[in-house]
Amino acid sequence: MVYIISWDDFVERSVQLFRSNPEKTRYVMKYRHSEGKLVLKVTDDKECLKFKTDQAQDAKKMEKLNNIFFTLMARGPEVDITEVTGKEPTAQPAKRGRGRKQ
Repeated sequence: MVYIISWDDFVERSVQLFRSNPEKTRYVMKYRHSEGKLVLKVTDDKECLKFKTDQAQDAKKMEKLNNIFFTLMARGPEVDITEVTGKEPTAQPAKRGRGRKQ
């Protein structure tokens, strides 16, 4: 059980682990406020992948990983995850000024 240094490597290996054994794979997040550390763990009881950070900007990365796992769990392990971006873009109506109607 070693910590993976690279975020991209952790995400790639975590997705591969989930796809190889979706019934047994777990994803755990642990945050220690006193130390300001976030630890993410993905395991299937045979292989364990861990990522540790103390950077606040990694919270957005964690949110993306959550969306990837939600997609894999809801749609199945064979789904294409390249479309998962975190938030769907919403179309906003054109704003009109409060000026005179023409």
